[in-house]
Amino acid sequence: MVFSSIEFLFFFLPITIGLYFLVPLAARNGVLLAASLIFYLWGSGALVGILIASILVNFGFGALVARGRTGDDRRLTVLGIGGAVAANLAILGYFKYANFIVLQINEAGAMAGLGTIAWDGVILPIGISFYTFQAMSYVFDVARGAARPARSLFDFALYVSMFPQLVAGPIVRYATVAEELIARETRFDDFVEGAQRFALGLVKKVVIADSVAPIADAAFSASGGDLTFATAWLGLVAYTIQIYFDFSGYSDMAIGLGRILGFRFPENFDRPYSSHSITEFWRRWHMSLSSWFRDYLYIPLGGNRLGALRTYANLWIVFLVTGLWHGAAWTFILWGAWHGLLLALERATGWRDRRFTAVPAVIAARTLTLLLVMAGWVLFRAPDLAAAAGYYAALATPDLAGLSDPVSRAASNRALFVLALATLVFVLPRAFRMPDLMLRDGAAGRAGRVLVLGIGYPYALTLIVAGAFTAFIYFQF
Repeated sequence: MVFSSIEFLFFFLPITIGLYFLVPLAARNGVLLAASLIFYLWGSGALVGILIASILVNFGFGALVARGRTGDDRRLTVLGIGGAVAANLAILGYFKYANFIVLQINEAGAMAGLGTIAWDGVILPIGISFYTFQAMSYVFDVARGAARPARSLFDFALYVSMFPQLVAGPIVRYATVAEELIARETRFDDFVEGAQRFALGLVKKVVIADSVAPIADAAFSASGGDLTFATAWLGLVAYTIQIYFDFSGYSDMAIGLGRILGFRFPENFDRPYSSHSITEFWRRWHMSLSSWFRDYLYIPLGGNRLGALRTYANLWIVFLVTGLWHGAAWTFILWGAWHGLLLALERATGWRDRRFTAVPAVIAARTLTLLLVMAGWVLFRAPDLAAAAGYYAALATPDLAGLSDPVSRAASNRALFVLALATLVFVLPRAFRMPDLMLRDGAAGRAGRVLVLGIGYPYALTLIVAGAFTAFIYFQF
């Protein structure tokens, strides 16, 4: 079940919200936990057992860490942290990376004439990367005193499994919602603002991301003579738009649903395509993941405290892991290495600390950063390294062949109009944020609400009823 589906919008969501506000305050967490488990069970079936196992394991190690802190017993604390890391990496390692590892072994074995391993493949549980990292952060934060232990297993289960952010984030720290798990109140203004934010996210996903997705799909599926210069560039621009509006749209919906239910989830995007550097891009893109790796990997590795070479090495390690977190494929690993290299170069040259004020310099910095990000998206989207190499070759080889037939068919007037309109995200002022605009009084705020709530949202619902929606890109991670 996805947010942009008929089942969710017309059945699951209204029933859940109706029950949530009808029951007494003391019973609302129970309704929310039951709804969250049903939500995950609907999409994953028996794999809900992995989610439950993750909850039990991390709650247990969190209790062990808390006991170590309370009793000033460092051994228990270390044991709890080590156990949590080992258990969570084992879960991720098996379900997310076993297929990739066996494939590499089999390919090496075939080349060496040693035979292959019989392997049926492992099904990837949706959202496993998100809820595993969220549960791990609880153990880490309890260990370092940044969060108090959960009152009960029930509270912790609700924290990990809460359906708005369960399968694609944002990655929420326990301390962020600890008090709200105990007591919260949804005011009318909170409900309205949450509903508006959810509507904005649905428009981003269904009206924009899903409209340009066929162009990107057709371009990245092309090969040989079909992968022309124009095809490659149009497909890359379409994917650059698609992944941003798809993922930020999901985050908007998650934040909006959380607000309706009385929770304030952290922002996950802040106009990343307006960045002046790759360093700034990662402060604005998938911010909950960036901060997770900063706090739980980069800083423990030494951060920038151990000299320049160690700092560059730490950056590379973090972004290699970031790439691997996104997917078990060499393309994702190289995508992470690409960003790690760019971040190291920006730090070495001082580019990350430069401040641009003159208009020509701002345009140049934003354009360069965007092109570097887009170059990375080729690796992120391509099915394998050979396809990525072919795509790069097409991008770098001007020709007069025009668009391939599949891309021409995908590039309908509506898709091209939406794509052209969405590219405004590349050039709008950095301070412009649609969620903020919709909350303003005056003509600008009213115009924003009419555009999203009066035009975009009904149109998105029409498309959904017609069956024109797809799963979120980040569900596969």
